[in-house]
Amino acid sequence: MAASLPGSPVGPAALRTLALVGPAAAGKTTLAEALLARAGAIHTPGTVERGSTVSDFDPLEKRMQHSLNSAVMHLAHADTRIHVIDTPGGPDFLGQSLPALEAVETAAIVINAATGIEPVARRMMDYAAARHLDRLIIVNRIDVPGVKLPQVLADIQAAFGKECLPLNLPADGGARVVDCFFNRTGSSDFGDVDAAHRALVEQVVEVDGAFVDRYLNDGDVPATELHAPLEQALREGHLIPVVFTSAKSGAGIAELLDVIVQLLPNPTEANPPDFLRDDIAGGEPEAMHATPDPAAHVLAHVFKVTVDPFVGRLGIFRVHQGTITQNMQLYVGHGRKPFKVSHLYLVQGKELVEVQQAVPGDIAAVAKVDALQYDAVLHDAADDERIHLLPLDLPKPVHGIAIEPKRHGDEQRLWEILGKLIDEDPCLKVEHVAVNNESVVYGLGELHLRVLLERMKETYKFEVNTRPPRIAYRETITGKAEGHHRHKKQTGGAGQFGEVFLRVESLPAGTGYEFVDAVKGGTIPTAFIPAVEKGVREALTLGAISGHPVVDVRVIVYDGKSHSVDSKEIAFVTAARKATLGALREARPVVLEPIVNIEITAPDGTLGDITGDLSAKRGLVTGTANGMPGSMVVRGQVPLSELSNYQSRLNALTGGQGRYVIEFAHYQAVPPNVQQQLCAAYQAHDED
Repeated sequence: MAASLPGSPVGPAALRTLALVGPAAAGKTTLAEALLARAGAIHTPGTVERGSTVSDFDPLEKRMQHSLNSAVMHLAHADTRIHVIDTPGGPDFLGQSLPALEAVETAAIVINAATGIEPVARRMMDYAAARHLDRLIIVNRIDVPGVKLPQVLADIQAAFGKECLPLNLPADGGARVVDCFFNRTGSSDFGDVDAAHRALVEQVVEVDGAFVDRYLNDGDVPATELHAPLEQALREGHLIPVVFTSAKSGAGIAELLDVIVQLLPNPTEANPPDFLRDDIAGGEPEAMHATPDPAAHVLAHVFKVTVDPFVGRLGIFRVHQGTITQNMQLYVGHGRKPFKVSHLYLVQGKELVEVQQAVPGDIAAVAKVDALQYDAVLHDAADDERIHLLPLDLPKPVHGIAIEPKRHGDEQRLWEILGKLIDEDPCLKVEHVAVNNESVVYGLGELHLRVLLERMKETYKFEVNTRPPRIAYRETITGKAEGHHRHKKQTGGAGQFGEVFLRVESLPAGTGYEFVDAVKGGTIPTAFIPAVEKGVREALTLGAISGHPVVDVRVIVYDGKSHSVDSKEIAFVTAARKATLGALREARPVVLEPIVNIEITAPDGTLGDITGDLSAKRGLVTGTANGMPGSMVVRGQVPLSELSNYQSRLNALTGGQGRYVIEFAHYQAVPPNVQQQLCAAYQAHDED
């Protein structure tokens, strides 16, 4: 592989950033290779099949032949530095693809011309719109035999709006493309270019009254004069450009580079990212925007962390404000101790290219800084410690698998390895379930968790035993109740004594847990209040009726007793735990189960079978829509517990042509018969 382009200093106006997002098999990695090769960043494009691409450098990616991680690259074209992020397309890996949107001005949704619009493309369009990003649609694989590109464009406009207009059109059966923004003459596979040119100009001038008047009077406005209204149209989503490419043949690649440089926004032209400054008094945070000014104080956002067993921790960040230079001091979030930027890098897949500075719009990296975490803000002024980026609405991990080391005594190493892997993916989570004394890892799907286990085995040489996924049930209460327990233990010497009075009450769904210290007169000494809260938390973790954590509850401790000699922390922990459990059991407890949104794409004619099957699984169909020709989309909600091996069931219903994606929606109470089963199983386990 050829050496990376040198990271010579540039200003924000000479920078472009885009993330290639969209479904698996759309050709994003091959497209990135084609762009790198055309710009001269590599000698020849690699292939996914040979495992020689810049972005899929992980051994597991090479073996599975598709992207599992986001990968950052850079290239230069027409005196412009372009940062490109290649992202995985599988719905199980949204923890890699969605954070990439935090680092770019433009989300480039790549669509496979042969398969059309898939659910992941819709989701990425929605996420990009919610983050106020410019959007570009790249229709790839335009030279596949038999593909009907006019129908693909019509489907795009039907799905995403009439504002999706082509900047270029395929010609000669997809062998090349012809520009229709700057050019208004010639022909394409769609017909004359003039009609597409007029549609573009009319869409752009609509955002500026002065240009509307010129267009009406003169009949046209030169595209070279439309840069400002074009950028406004992109910012407002009034125009979503569509371009056509074939990454394998190279058709449209040179034209795509020109589009990126000439028409896509630089950091000074796009919508600024939404930052928040926390109120020092605890009030509502204040909305603010970073200024893409190289002379301002530094604000940068860490959107990706990798932990390599040999290289160590690498934090990859987007500079939003100020200039980061080698040897400067930077703070990480609320951290009081700065770190020194000993080395500053641009990233080219697995390669690091050392540079002297990074300005607004640059994507750069620093290595071996343990304090760097995903979503951290880097800054050079202690006063900026309260600034953070508007949180990204990541899907919640709900697929769980119990995991334990094969060798007894390796539990600590297991948690260390899991910690490193979870640092790399914000959609992975691990928790210890006390009632079963087991560690449970949660991910977005079965493939997500399988890849996690493969990484543990291949990267860290660590083998584990697993058990079937455990559904992340929760408990809550629907009423109020009092709790009281006196813990008294005498063993001959100093004893143990602690007494706690408390009450519990329900909170709105999603609130979490609230502890209220309402003790008056020192009946429980202040020094023991933390022990009381610890006991309460233990009870909520254990669960009251089914052994699952209790959520959305307020615990108010209002009275108690102590002993001048025998009172100890352990006594109040025990008293509070038992008082809480007793109160919870009297407060009309219910078991909650995770409900997921499901979107199923399947052939026409299977609607009745699919909706009937969902109903049998306690699901609710919320809507249907037309998909690509010959297919339809079913949307609904269903308990996660009912989706075990659902792909196999869907294959049986659709002849192997159905696919689905899920996303956590909310928790809701299980039916009485299910609650009875869960509680009975817990009681039997407890008795054992």
